[in-house]
Amino acid sequence: MMACNSISRWSGALGVCAIVAIIRPAGAAEPRAVVELFTSQGCSSCPPADKIIGELAKDPSVIALSMPIDYWDYLGWKDTLADARFTARQKAYSQMRGDRDVYTPQAIINGEAHVVGSDRAGIERAIGATRKNDGVMSVPVSMKLSGGHITVSVPDAVKASTATHGEVWIYSISKAVPIAIARGENHGRELTYYNVVRNALKVGDWNGTAGSWTVPLENISHEGIDAAAVFVQDGSRDRPGAMLGAAYTSLH
Repeated sequence: MMACNSISRWSGALGVCAIVAIIRPAGAAEPRAVVELFTSQGCSSCPPADKIIGELAKDPSVIALSMPIDYWDYLGWKDTLADARFTARQKAYSQMRGDRDVYTPQAIINGEAHVVGSDRAGIERAIGATRKNDGVMSVPVSMKLSGGHITVSVPDAVKASTATHGEVWIYSISKAVPIAIARGENHGRELTYYNVVRNALKVGDWNGTAGSWTVPLENISHEGIDAAAVFVQDGSRDRPGAMLGAAYTSLH
């Protein structure tokens, strides 16, 4: 059965047809964690965290993402990768936790725990701890590239403890972005940011039953984009919850 669902993205909205049917995933990955690093070019303590994201990006069991924030821009110079929507996401996590812990470098693990992004051991501990929570990373998710399209597939919920609703998002990613820092605390340094999120596209809502969504690659890929991550997350963009499942793929 086919049904046309609306797809929203940060830059606008468009329509797409979602094929509501079971598609056998080809080589579905089963990562154990999504690590989101909120970072800034103006943060002198961030480069060690940025390096850790680069190291985690090499681990196929971890989807490591850089989310540059913009709240240090008030110092008088602009982070060239920063996006106010990353700032909003970081604050939304804080509101869901009920605390005021918004800082850089901050790593959010599986949507549930936060640690200082330069604490590699703390990240690993948080991965282990969040994996014990009901539903976290329990839903296999896959992506398939074919004929200029990308298809995201999510199966039925198989565990009674798994949440039966989540938003499905695709993130457009630049795997490595070298930046010569012109001003601020890191002035004169050339730093590389890894798996930088450059755009986001909501492809639909998962309700606990198998579904797949097919999107033209042109909707998520443009100059500098060479990878994509997809995740199913409990809650909503404004009230993000646990990561239920995720996948990552290169586009080239």
